Amino acid sequence: MTPPSPSPAPLSGLLQRTAQRVRAYDRRHPLPWDLTLTGICVASAVIDYAGDGWKNIAHNTDVPGWLVLTLSLALTIPLLWRRSHPLAALTVMVAAGTVNSATGAVLQAALLQLFVVFNVALRSRIRTLLLACALTMIPVAVAVVRFPKGSWDQQVVPQFWALALVAAFGLAIRSRQDYTNSLVERARQLEVERDQQAQLATAAERTRIAREMHDIIGHNLSVITGLADGGSYAAARNPERAGQALTAIATTSRQALTELRRLLDVLGEESPTAPSPDLTPAPSLADLNSLLEGVRSAGLPVRTTIEGHPAPLPPGLELTVYRVIQEALTNTLKHGGPSATAELHLAYAPEALTVTVTDTDHGTASAPDGTDRTGRTGRTGRGLTGMRERTALYQGTLEAGPRPAGGWRVCLRIPIPEGPTP
Repeated sequence: MTPPSPSPAPLSGLLQRTAQRVRAYDRRHPLPWDLTLTGICVASAVIDYAGDGWKNIAHNTDVPGWLVLTLSLALTIPLLWRRSHPLAALTVMVAAGTVNSATGAVLQAALLQLFVVFNVALRSRIRTLLLACALTMIPVAVAVVRFPKGSWDQQVVPQFWALALVAAFGLAIRSRQDYTNSLVERARQLEVERDQQAQLATAAERTRIAREMHDIIGHNLSVITGLADGGSYAAARNPERAGQALTAIATTSRQALTELRRLLDVLGEESPTAPSPDLTPAPSLADLNSLLEGVRSAGLPVRTTIEGHPAPLPPGLELTVYRVIQEALTNTLKHGGPSATAELHLAYAPEALTVTVTDTDHGTASAPDGTDRTGRTGRTGRGLTGMRERTALYQGTLEAGPRPAGGWRVCLRIPIPEGPTP
């Protein structure tokens, strides 16, 4: 079936597009239009003078020809400067118009003063427009006094209304232009704000990705390091334990790769309107036992106590709690020394969940790279910063620091939202 041909554009749309093109060309090339308009008006005035057409309505047909020609040129040539110097152009035309009214020539070129008044209304202040209107009425007043014809209002009122309509028309177009310009400026500002929002969203997403990558890679590498150290120590004395360590290293590596693939799959979605749950890297408190088993297999004894009744939490809040526990235990693996132990305490209350991770500091308190225990709270440390950022998202509080008796303590308190859990 042949698709229907598009209907022709309405006449109003065609006229609007044509007017837009004309205005655009006029803004880019004002001089050709000014020369064209001025040339047409000068030619018409000269033709009116040469053909004695002006005598058909003149009050005095004995005006010298040279004066008529001079007045014709003085009433038309200033149109060339109606945009750049409208008030000066109008002053010259008013002077010529006053002589025109006083001599009785009544040249029709005097009506061109209205073009200049229109430009004054379009581009100048209201005070300048009022002054221009007052100047334009001077030749009218001179004509009424010099050549009275009927009552004075028959000569003044039509001229006054013509002047008022031209000024009002100029003001209306000016208001429309100002409104259009304000819309264009508003659109530009919205584009700038949209770009800024996109940049902020990109920065926030990069921070989130960096946080996830740190939690995934940092924890699993710490576990693998602990397993590798233990395996190398047991290789000479107990080959069976070394094989178990290698198996645990392989399992932990696969888990890390799986989480990384999930994260990268989510990042690679072109339209992530509804990502699959299988692709979402969002562990929860249900995975806490696996986390603790991995830490214990790396050589860190962890004792867990739960107080209160565990309640279902939103997935994002569970992810935050999980990552904080993961980061705290990872720091213990990295900085707590070979004889360190850890304790995890979860306290459920109706209004908040409190998580406390404490560890002892038996033996060396520095990492292989020389970072000491205080190094994990350094202002440039990504781990503690990530924990604080996650906690702030849910209006929680996080305290981390050394214990007076030795070791380290991380305490998280996060409010439990009211209402049904999503």
